[in-house]
Amino acid sequence: MKYRFLLLLSFLLILTSTRAAFLLIPMDNTQKNHLKAYGIAYWTLEQQVEVSWLLNYRGGSFMFRHHPTLEAECVIRGVTFQVIADVQASAILEEISDPQVNMDEMKLQKAPRIAVYTPKNKLPWDDAVTLALTYAEIPYDVVYDEEVIGGALPLYDWLHLHHEDFTGQFGKFWAVYRNAPWYKEDVSISEDNARKLGFAKVSQLKLAVAQKIREFTAGGGYLFAMCSAPDSYDVALAAQNIDICDVMFDGDAADAHANEHLEYHNCFAFTDFSLITNPYEYEISNIDVTNSRKVTMNNDFFTLFEFSAKWDPVPSMLTQNHEQILKGFMGQTTAFNKQFVKSEVIVMGENKAAGEARYIHGNFGKGTWTFYGGHDPEDYQHMVGDPPTDLNLYPNSPGYRLILNNVLFPAAKKKKQKT
Repeated sequence: MKYRFLLLLSFLLILTSTRAAFLLIPMDNTQKNHLKAYGIAYWTLEQQVEVSWLLNYRGGSFMFRHHPTLEAECVIRGVTFQVIADVQASAILEEISDPQVNMDEMKLQKAPRIAVYTPKNKLPWDDAVTLALTYAEIPYDVVYDEEVIGGALPLYDWLHLHHEDFTGQFGKFWAVYRNAPWYKEDVSISEDNARKLGFAKVSQLKLAVAQKIREFTAGGGYLFAMCSAPDSYDVALAAQNIDICDVMFDGDAADAHANEHLEYHNCFAFTDFSLITNPYEYEISNIDVTNSRKVTMNNDFFTLFEFSAKWDPVPSMLTQNHEQILKGFMGQTTAFNKQFVKSEVIVMGENKAAGEARYIHGNFGKGTWTFYGGHDPEDYQHMVGDPPTDLNLYPNSPGYRLILNNVLFPAAKKKKQKT
């Protein structure tokens, strides 16, 4: 009897020690829906459950304590997961802690508060970030000029800039679309907003908004921008003391010597660039490579750099992916001319042969910013009026994954500097 009791006790101990205790969400090519997996990680944080982001382990997998509710949510959203035991989770953490391997654990602790800076009026194009957030079921608030000027940004951890023109030139759509109803409506609404908020010109309002965003970032905010927002934002800051808008944009002529008076030290990412002042040219500056690049759709790719997960955790988080070579895609700003990227900026993705920086990152004050070129990672040349991309068709998009890496980035607990 004593022998049988000891045998039963040993069996129960083994069973207890090996029972399922963690959920592992792989982010390699075994994952059925990479984009919704980010939503699961965010939702888990909302339930006040800590998430481990396993950098460079199976494509940047997520792991957290098992609970039937969390498992059920993975099933509902169609996200691939594995139920693993304590000993298996410990083995994974031991594997990635090895100094010889380029992996690490980053603990995510709190769901970031997210805001998207986007106009309230409907424009004939969509935004990849709002598409990604909606598809991944990650909640966000919409803010625009009134909220920013009113001081709402400190309420948020993460801010995305919609495809905005911070120079006040309405995206330089005037040459082609000045008679289009949507363009006329956008100009009218923008001018009304400027007057309501106490500004004589739209360009003055947009500069004030850009400066508020600058303060948000300096105070510890996380800024993310795509397409036309990154370069128009820096151009607006560089031109804050000069008029760069021609008569059709603000009623008076631009400074003929504007390029001589740009203050590049005000910029986050770019320096030594020149404005494109021709109102008939669909371009703000030579930061963008759209009109100068010699890259065709068939050979348009960019490569993600590999960073040390243990020593450079921030760029490592932002580049987690199941692919390292990604398809390129165009936009009003397609990519950034590396010649005009500041030396201290971290280039995380590039087309080296073409001299293009696609995905860049930097610090400003206590916060960070990330700029991503192109309009829609799964629509090579998205035109005005085209329907939005259906992400149900692209649940494993590596280009969209870069966006969602940024969304989770603010949730990471800052690690002590290694010595």
